[in-house]
Amino acid sequence: MSRVYLDYNATAPLRRDARAAMIAAMDEVGNPSSIHAEGRAAKAIVEKARAQVAQLVGCAPTDVVFTSGATEAAALIVQNAKGAVFISENCHDCFWAHVDEDAIRHIPIDHDGHVDSAWLDMELQKTHKILRQPSLVAHSLANSETGVLEQGMIRRAVLDNPAQLVMDCAQAVHRGSVCFNEPWNSFAILSAHKLGGPKGVGALVIRQGLDVQAQIKGGGQEMGRRSGTENVIGIAGFGAAAEAAARDLANDVWDRVAQLRNILEKALEAETKNTIFVGKGSKRLPNTSCLATPGWKSETQVMQMDLAGFAISAGSACSSGKVKTSRVLKAMGYDDLTASSAIRVSLGPETTEDEVLRFVDAWLKAEKKFRAKAA
Repeated sequence: MSRVYLDYNATAPLRRDARAAMIAAMDEVGNPSSIHAEGRAAKAIVEKARAQVAQLVGCAPTDVVFTSGATEAAALIVQNAKGAVFISENCHDCFWAHVDEDAIRHIPIDHDGHVDSAWLDMELQKTHKILRQPSLVAHSLANSETGVLEQGMIRRAVLDNPAQLVMDCAQAVHRGSVCFNEPWNSFAILSAHKLGGPKGVGALVIRQGLDVQAQIKGGGQEMGRRSGTENVIGIAGFGAAAEAAARDLANDVWDRVAQLRNILEKALEAETKNTIFVGKGSKRLPNTSCLATPGWKSETQVMQMDLAGFAISAGSACSSGKVKTSRVLKAMGYDDLTASSAIRVSLGPETTEDEVLRFVDAWLKAEKKFRAKAA
Protein backbone atom coordinates (compact mmCIF):
# COMPACT_ATOMS: atom_id res chain seq x y z
CA MET A 1 0.00 0.00 0.00
CA SER A 2 1.45 3.39 -0.97
CA ARG A 3 2.18 6.03 1.64
CA VAL A 4 -0.31 8.84 2.24
CA TYR A 5 0.88 12.41 2.74
CA LEU A 6 -1.33 14.35 5.18
CA ASP A 7 1.04 17.13 6.23
CA TYR A 8 0.30 19.92 3.75
CA ASN A 9 0.58 22.63 6.43
CA ALA A 10 4.23 21.65 6.94
CA THR A 11 5.00 21.76 3.23
CA ALA A 12 2.97 21.13 0.11
CA PRO A 13 4.24 18.87 -2.70
CA LEU A 14 5.95 20.79 -5.48
CA ARG A 15 3.44 21.71 -8.17
CA ARG A 16 4.08 20.66 -11.75
CA ASP A 17 3.84 24.29 -12.86
CA ALA A 18 6.49 25.29 -10.33
CA ARG A 19 8.79 22.46 -11.37
CA ALA A 20 8.49 23.44 -15.06
CA ALA A 21 9.19 27.10 -14.30
CA MET A 22 12.24 26.21 -12.24
CA ILE A 23 13.67 23.92 -14.93
CA ALA A 24 13.22 26.65 -17.54
CA ALA A 25 14.91 29.19 -15.25
CA MET A 26 17.95 26.93 -14.90
CA ASP A 27 18.77 27.57 -18.55
CA GLU A 28 19.07 31.34 -18.02
CA VAL A 29 22.70 32.15 -17.36
CA GLY A 30 22.43 35.86 -16.59
CA ASN A 31 22.55 37.72 -13.28
CA PRO A 32 19.33 39.74 -12.77
CA SER A 33 21.43 42.81 -11.89
CA SER A 34 23.32 42.74 -15.20
CA ILE A 35 22.11 45.06 -17.95
CA HIS A 36 23.04 42.87 -20.93
CA ALA A 37 20.53 40.62 -22.68
CA GLU A 38 21.26 37.61 -20.49
CA GLY A 39 20.84 39.66 -17.34
CA ARG A 40 17.61 41.18 -18.61
CA ALA A 41 16.26 37.69 -19.32
CA ALA A 42 16.95 36.62 -15.73
CA LYS A 43 15.45 39.86 -14.43
CA ALA A 44 12.31 39.23 -16.48
CA ILE A 45 11.84 35.88 -14.72
CA VAL A 46 12.05 37.59 -11.33
CA GLU A 47 9.63 40.36 -12.29
CA LYS A 48 7.14 37.92 -13.79
CA ALA A 49 7.14 35.99 -10.52
CA ARG A 50 6.77 39.21 -8.54
CA ALA A 51 3.63 40.02 -10.51
CA GLN A 52 2.28 36.48 -10.02
CA VAL A 53 2.76 36.65 -6.25
CA ALA A 54 1.27 40.15 -6.11
CA GLN A 55 -1.81 38.95 -7.98
CA LEU A 56 -2.40 36.20 -5.42
CA VAL A 57 -1.95 38.52 -2.44
CA GLY A 58 -3.86 41.48 -3.84
CA CYS A 59 -1.09 44.07 -3.89
CA ALA A 60 1.12 45.90 -6.39
CA PRO A 61 4.20 44.04 -7.70
CA THR A 62 6.45 46.77 -6.27
CA ASP A 63 5.15 45.86 -2.79
CA VAL A 64 6.71 42.36 -3.00
CA VAL A 65 10.23 41.76 -1.68
CA PHE A 66 11.64 38.28 -2.20
CA THR A 67 13.36 36.65 0.78
CA SER A 68 14.66 33.22 1.74
CA GLY A 69 11.30 32.42 3.37
CA ALA A 70 8.63 33.69 5.73
CA THR A 71 11.03 33.47 8.68
CA GLU A 72 13.42 35.98 7.14
CA ALA A 73 10.49 38.19 6.15
CA ALA A 74 9.23 38.20 9.76
CA ALA A 75 12.71 38.98 11.07
CA LEU A 76 13.07 41.89 8.66
CA ILE A 77 9.89 43.48 10.00
CA VAL A 78 10.29 42.74 13.70
CA GLN A 79 13.92 43.85 13.79
CA ASN A 80 12.89 47.16 12.18
CA ALA A 81 10.25 47.87 14.83
CA LYS A 82 10.76 51.17 16.66
CA GLY A 83 7.81 51.06 19.03
CA ALA A 84 6.38 48.26 21.15
CA VAL A 85 5.95 44.82 19.59
CA PHE A 86 2.64 43.05 20.18
CA ILE A 87 2.56 39.39 19.11
CA SER A 88 -0.57 37.28 19.13
CA GLU A 89 -0.33 33.97 20.96
CA ASN A 90 -1.43 32.26 17.73
CA CYS A 91 1.66 33.49 15.84
CA HIS A 92 4.35 31.27 14.41
CA ASP A 93 7.68 30.98 16.25
CA CYS A 94 9.40 33.07 13.57
CA PHE A 95 7.94 36.22 15.17
CA TRP A 96 8.85 35.39 18.75
CA ALA A 97 12.49 34.56 18.04
CA HIS A 98 13.58 38.09 17.11
CA VAL A 99 12.42 40.06 20.15
CA ASP A 100 13.57 39.82 23.75
CA GLU A 101 10.86 38.12 25.78
CA ASP A 102 10.71 41.05 28.20
CA ALA A 103 9.94 43.43 25.33
CA ILE A 104 7.05 41.43 23.84
CA ARG A 105 3.44 42.23 24.60
CA HIS A 106 1.58 38.92 24.39
CA ILE A 107 -1.83 39.34 22.76
CA PRO A 108 -4.10 36.79 24.48
CA ILE A 109 -6.38 34.45 22.56
CA ASP A 110 -9.58 32.81 23.77
CA HIS A 111 -10.51 29.13 23.93
CA ASP A 112 -11.59 29.24 20.28
CA GLY A 113 -8.23 30.64 19.21
CA HIS A 114 -9.35 34.21 18.51
CA VAL A 115 -7.48 37.37 19.50
CA ASP A 116 -8.76 39.43 22.43
CA SER A 117 -9.24 42.63 20.44
CA ALA A 118 -10.61 44.63 23.39
CA TRP A 119 -7.43 43.93 25.34
CA LEU A 120 -5.32 44.90 22.32
CA ASP A 121 -7.20 48.17 21.81
CA MET A 122 -6.70 49.18 25.44
CA GLU A 123 -3.02 48.21 25.51
CA LEU A 124 -2.24 49.99 22.25
CA GLN A 125 -3.71 53.20 23.64
CA LYS A 126 -1.72 52.91 26.87
CA THR A 127 1.52 52.08 25.07
CA HIS A 128 1.26 54.98 22.64
CA LYS A 129 0.80 57.46 25.49
CA ILE A 130 4.10 56.26 26.96
CA LEU A 131 6.29 55.62 23.89
CA ARG A 132 4.78 58.00 21.33
CA GLN A 133 5.71 55.53 18.60
CA PRO A 134 3.44 53.35 16.46
CA SER A 135 3.37 49.82 17.81
CA LEU A 136 3.94 46.76 15.65
CA VAL A 137 1.17 44.16 15.86
CA ALA A 138 1.88 40.65 14.54
CA HIS A 139 -0.85 38.09 13.99
CA SER A 140 -1.56 34.99 11.91
CA LEU A 141 -4.39 35.08 9.43
CA ALA A 142 -4.64 31.33 10.02
CA ASN A 143 -2.89 29.37 12.73
CA SER A 144 -0.76 26.60 11.30
CA GLU A 145 -1.52 24.11 14.10
CA THR A 146 -5.26 24.49 14.60
CA GLY A 147 -6.28 26.01 11.27
CA VAL A 148 -8.34 28.64 13.13
CA LEU A 149 -8.87 31.77 11.04
CA GLU A 150 -8.69 35.22 12.59
CA GLN A 151 -12.16 36.73 12.63
CA GLY A 152 -11.08 40.28 11.82
CA MET A 153 -11.68 41.97 15.16
CA ILE A 154 -7.97 42.76 15.41
CA ARG A 155 -8.36 45.09 12.44
CA ARG A 156 -10.52 47.55 14.35
CA ALA A 157 -7.98 47.82 17.17
CA VAL A 158 -5.23 48.54 14.64
CA LEU A 159 -7.29 51.10 12.73
CA ASP A 160 -8.27 52.93 15.91
CA ASN A 161 -4.69 53.28 17.16
CA PRO A 162 -1.23 54.28 15.87
CA ALA A 163 -0.13 50.77 14.94
CA GLN A 164 1.26 48.77 12.04
CA LEU A 165 -0.11 45.29 11.39
CA VAL A 166 2.08 42.49 10.02
CA MET A 167 -0.03 39.60 8.78
CA ASP A 168 1.26 36.04 8.50
CA CYS A 169 -0.44 34.79 5.32
CA ALA A 170 1.68 31.68 4.83
CA GLN A 171 -1.09 29.17 5.55
CA ALA A 172 -4.06 31.20 4.33
CA VAL A 173 -3.19 33.04 1.13
CA HIS A 174 -3.68 30.04 -1.17
CA ARG A 175 -6.71 28.60 0.67
CA GLY A 176 -8.92 31.66 0.87
CA SER A 177 -9.21 35.15 -0.55
CA VAL A 178 -6.59 37.60 0.77
CA CYS A 179 -6.51 41.29 -0.15
CA PHE A 180 -3.43 43.01 1.21
CA ASN A 181 -4.58 46.42 0.04
CA GLU A 182 -6.89 46.98 3.01
CA PRO A 183 -6.36 49.99 5.29
CA TRP A 184 -5.35 47.91 8.33
CA ASN A 185 -2.49 46.00 6.66
CA SER A 186 1.07 47.32 6.69
CA PHE A 187 3.10 44.17 6.08
CA ALA A 188 2.57 40.50 5.20
CA ILE A 189 4.81 37.45 5.04
CA LEU A 190 4.59 34.49 2.66
CA SER A 191 6.35 31.16 2.13
CA ALA A 192 6.55 29.47 -1.28
CA HIS A 193 6.64 25.88 -0.08
CA LYS A 194 3.33 26.19 1.76
CA LEU A 195 1.51 26.69 -1.56
CA GLY A 196 3.37 24.20 -3.71
CA GLY A 197 6.47 26.18 -4.57
CA PRO A 198 10.08 25.31 -3.68
CA LYS A 199 11.51 25.44 -0.18
CA GLY A 200 13.85 28.28 0.71
CA VAL A 201 12.06 31.23 -0.86
CA GLY A 202 9.36 33.55 0.44
CA ALA A 203 8.29 37.16 0.37
CA LEU A 204 7.70 40.21 2.47
CA VAL A 205 4.88 42.48 1.31
CA ILE A 206 5.22 46.14 2.24
CA ARG A 207 2.46 48.73 1.96
CA GLN A 208 3.33 51.59 -0.38
CA GLY A 209 4.64 54.53 1.61
CA LEU A 210 6.31 52.32 4.22
CA ASP A 211 9.82 50.95 4.13
CA VAL A 212 12.27 48.79 6.07
CA GLN A 213 15.99 48.96 6.70
CA ALA A 214 17.82 46.13 4.98
CA GLN A 215 19.29 43.60 7.41
CA ILE A 216 21.29 41.94 4.64
CA LYS A 217 23.32 44.69 2.98
CA GLY A 218 25.44 44.64 -0.12
CA GLY A 219 24.39 45.23 -3.71
CA GLY A 220 21.03 46.81 -2.94
CA GLN A 221 18.84 44.23 -4.66
CA GLU A 222 15.08 44.04 -4.03
CA MET A 223 14.72 47.81 -4.11
CA GLY A 224 17.39 48.19 -1.45
CA ARG A 225 15.46 46.14 1.09
CA ARG A 226 17.29 42.82 0.83
CA SER A 227 20.70 42.55 -0.80
CA GLY A 228 22.13 39.48 -2.46
CA THR A 229 21.70 38.02 -5.92
CA GLU A 230 18.14 36.84 -6.26
CA ASN A 231 17.34 33.13 -6.15
CA VAL A 232 16.06 33.19 -9.72
CA ILE A 233 15.21 29.48 -9.88
CA GLY A 234 13.35 29.46 -6.57
CA ILE A 235 11.57 32.72 -7.34
CA ALA A 236 10.42 31.34 -10.71
CA GLY A 237 8.90 28.34 -8.92
CA PHE A 238 7.29 30.60 -6.32
CA GLY A 239 5.62 32.70 -9.01
CA ALA A 240 4.31 29.71 -10.92
CA ALA A 241 2.98 28.14 -7.71
CA ALA A 242 1.24 31.41 -6.79
CA GLU A 243 -0.46 31.55 -10.20
CA ALA A 244 -1.58 27.92 -9.86
CA ALA A 245 -2.86 28.62 -6.33
CA ALA A 246 -4.95 31.50 -7.67
CA ARG A 247 -6.50 29.12 -10.21
CA ASP A 248 -7.34 26.69 -7.41
CA LEU A 249 -9.20 29.44 -5.58
CA ALA A 250 -11.08 30.44 -8.72
CA ASN A 251 -12.08 26.80 -9.25
CA ASP A 252 -13.20 26.26 -5.63
CA VAL A 253 -10.71 23.41 -5.22
CA TRP A 254 -10.59 23.82 -1.45
CA ASP A 255 -14.33 23.26 -1.08
CA ARG A 256 -13.78 19.61 -1.94
CA VAL A 257 -10.91 19.44 0.53
CA ALA A 258 -13.16 20.85 3.26
CA GLN A 259 -15.65 18.06 2.55
CA LEU A 260 -12.89 15.48 3.02
CA ARG A 261 -11.83 17.12 6.29
CA ASN A 262 -15.43 16.89 7.51
CA ILE A 263 -15.62 13.21 6.51
CA LEU A 264 -12.45 12.55 8.50
CA GLU A 265 -13.68 14.30 11.63
CA LYS A 266 -17.16 12.80 11.57
CA ALA A 267 -15.72 9.30 11.15
CA LEU A 268 -13.39 9.78 14.12
CA GLU A 269 -16.05 11.40 16.29
CA ALA A 270 -18.35 8.45 15.77
CA GLU A 271 -15.80 6.05 17.27
CA THR A 272 -13.96 7.99 19.97
CA LYS A 273 -15.24 9.85 23.03
CA ASN A 274 -12.06 11.27 24.54
CA THR A 275 -10.59 13.05 21.54
CA ILE A 276 -10.91 16.84 21.35
CA PHE A 277 -11.27 18.49 17.95
CA VAL A 278 -9.49 21.77 18.63
CA GLY A 279 -11.08 24.83 17.09
CA LYS A 280 -13.95 22.92 15.53
CA GLY A 281 -16.42 25.59 16.58
CA SER A 282 -14.42 28.29 14.80
CA LYS A 283 -14.00 29.12 11.16
CA ARG A 284 -10.92 27.18 10.07
CA LEU A 285 -8.75 26.46 7.09
CA PRO A 286 -10.62 23.97 4.90
CA ASN A 287 -7.90 21.32 5.16
CA THR A 288 -6.84 21.29 8.82
CA SER A 289 -7.81 19.08 11.76
CA CYS A 290 -6.12 19.38 15.15
CA LEU A 291 -6.87 16.35 17.35
CA ALA A 292 -5.95 16.01 21.01
CA THR A 293 -6.37 12.75 22.92
CA PRO A 294 -5.20 13.53 26.48
CA GLY A 295 -2.45 11.21 27.61
CA TRP A 296 -1.59 9.87 24.15
CA LYS A 297 1.64 11.69 23.37
CA SER A 298 1.85 13.60 20.10
CA GLU A 299 5.18 12.10 19.10
CA THR A 300 3.88 8.60 19.78
CA GLN A 301 0.94 9.14 17.45
CA VAL A 302 3.14 10.65 14.74
CA MET A 303 5.50 7.66 14.87
CA GLN A 304 2.67 5.13 14.92
CA MET A 305 1.01 6.73 11.92
CA ASP A 306 4.35 6.98 10.12
CA LEU A 307 4.87 3.24 10.57
CA ALA A 308 1.34 2.69 9.27
CA GLY A 309 2.17 4.70 6.13
CA PHE A 310 0.74 8.14 6.95
CA ALA A 311 2.63 11.43 7.25
CA ILE A 312 1.09 13.74 9.85
CA SER A 313 2.63 16.13 12.36
CA ALA A 314 2.55 17.37 15.93
CA GLY A 315 2.00 21.11 15.71
CA SER A 316 4.27 23.37 13.69
CA ALA A 317 6.91 21.63 11.58
CA CYS A 318 9.53 24.38 11.79
CA SER A 319 11.44 23.37 14.93
CA SER A 320 14.16 21.16 13.43
CA GLY A 321 12.27 17.96 14.13
CA LYS A 322 11.67 18.78 17.78
CA VAL A 323 8.31 17.91 19.29
CA LYS A 324 7.33 20.26 22.10
CA THR A 325 4.17 21.18 23.93
CA SER A 326 2.09 23.54 21.81
CA ARG A 327 2.27 27.14 23.00
CA VAL A 328 -0.88 27.90 21.01
CA LEU A 329 -2.98 25.21 22.69
CA LYS A 330 -1.80 26.29 26.13
CA ALA A 331 -2.73 29.88 25.29
CA MET A 332 -6.19 28.59 24.31
CA GLY A 333 -6.56 27.20 27.83
CA TYR A 334 -5.69 23.53 27.35
CA ASP A 335 -3.62 21.89 30.07
CA ASP A 336 -0.16 20.43 29.52
CA LEU A 337 -1.46 16.88 29.19
CA THR A 338 -3.87 17.84 26.40
CA ALA A 339 -1.51 20.27 24.67
CA SER A 340 1.22 17.63 24.52
CA SER A 341 -1.21 15.10 23.01
CA ALA A 342 -2.25 17.05 19.91
CA ILE A 343 -1.63 16.06 16.32
CA ARG A 344 -2.34 17.92 13.10
CA VAL A 345 -3.77 16.30 9.99
CA SER A 346 -3.65 18.62 6.98
CA LEU A 347 -5.07 17.60 3.62
CA GLY A 348 -4.41 18.87 0.11
CA PRO A 349 -6.05 19.03 -3.31
CA GLU A 350 -4.48 15.67 -4.23
CA THR A 351 -5.88 13.90 -1.14
CA THR A 352 -8.57 11.31 -1.89
CA GLU A 353 -11.51 10.08 0.15
CA ASP A 354 -10.01 6.60 0.13
CA GLU A 355 -6.81 7.95 1.70
CA VAL A 356 -8.79 9.78 4.36
CA LEU A 357 -10.76 6.66 5.27
CA ARG A 358 -7.60 4.56 5.35
CA PHE A 359 -6.11 7.04 7.81
CA VAL A 360 -9.25 6.95 9.94
CA ASP A 361 -9.05 3.17 10.12
CA ALA A 362 -5.34 3.17 11.03
CA TRP A 363 -5.70 5.91 13.65
CA LEU A 364 -8.72 4.27 15.30
CA LYS A 365 -6.87 0.95 15.54
CA ALA A 366 -3.97 2.71 17.27
CA GLU A 367 -6.34 4.68 19.51
CA LYS A 368 -8.07 1.48 20.58
CA LYS A 369 -4.72 0.01 21.64
CA PHE A 370 -3.89 3.20 23.56
CA ARG A 371 -7.21 3.00 25.44
CA ALA A 372 -6.65 -0.66 26.22
CA LYS A 373 -3.22 0.07 27.72
CA ALA A 374 -4.54 3.06 29.67
CA ALA A 375 -7.46 1.06 31.16
